[in-house]
Amino acid sequence: MYGLAAQLRRAAVSVPSNIAEGQGRLSKKEFKQFLALARGLLLDIETQVLIATDLPYLDAKVSSELETQSHEVLRILNGLIDSLRD
Repeated sequence: MYGLAAQLRRAAVSVPSNIAEGQGRLSKKEFKQFLALARGLLLDIETQVLIATDLPYLDAKVSSELETQSHEVLRILNGLIDSLRD
């Protein structure tokens, strides 16, 4: 349980960190790479939440709320990525 919690915390911090670091890069291409990393981490979080629910370390209601929030962030992130297409 502690290992999974630690992974979730690291990934949750890494999503906005990658977005911020990418924003500071000098090109749209680099920014998109960091956004892609953030997107991958967000999908990792979704998977880890599902695992935590199945084990069951996490309540189904909390899991559902996290899934809803994750999908909203993913939608916004995908929109940002799409806006940077050449």
